[in-house]
Amino acid sequence: GTAEVGGFDVIKDPLSVKRIIGYVPETGAVFASLTAWEYLHLVAALYHIPEGEASARIERFGQFFDLTTDTLQDKQLSAYSKGMQQKVVITSALLHNPDVVFLDEPLNGLDANAALSLKTLITSLAHEGKTIVYCSHILDVVERICERVVIIHEGSIVADGTVEQLLEETGQASLEHVFNKLTATENLLARAEEFAR
Repeated sequence: GTAEVGGFDVIKDPLSVKRIIGYVPETGAVFASLTAWEYLHLVAALYHIPEGEASARIERFGQFFDLTTDTLQDKQLSAYSKGMQQKVVITSALLHNPDVVFLDEPLNGLDANAALSLKTLITSLAHEGKTIVYCSHILDVVERICERVVIIHEGSIVADGTVEQLLEETGQASLEHVFNKLTATENLLARAEEFAR
């Protein structure tokens, strides 16, 4: 098959695709021996962001995620907690202001305030016209922030629509129940009750 992002073929023109996307993997790897400041400036250089502009953007994201300039500049990433590293990975994905953002379990490791900030940012970016692809098993978050939901089971799409459409079509009360109805091979409630006996 083929795939295009923003009109660019991912096989024929991968560099053009990489220029317009941001990606937060489920387990983001960072260069642990660098400071966050060094790492983010490296990422900025890869995207040809001028140094002064890069510094301003990094400071802005630092403020957004409550990472002080001292923390960004003085601590190696190896000394960061998982949540702090996740903030740096998210910043690196958004630093070049991409048109399309792929987020795979982006809340992983974030504290409640950072998670709320990121959810608000995602909504704001979508309202600006950015395309956000949000992959997660935390369905109550998906239900609150996603305009369109695709449920994949064993490699096939089993549902595609707005949350409201999926709830109506399945007669379920929540996206979690929709997912369970479409993907579970047995009644999970019955299994849980049996286990509790």
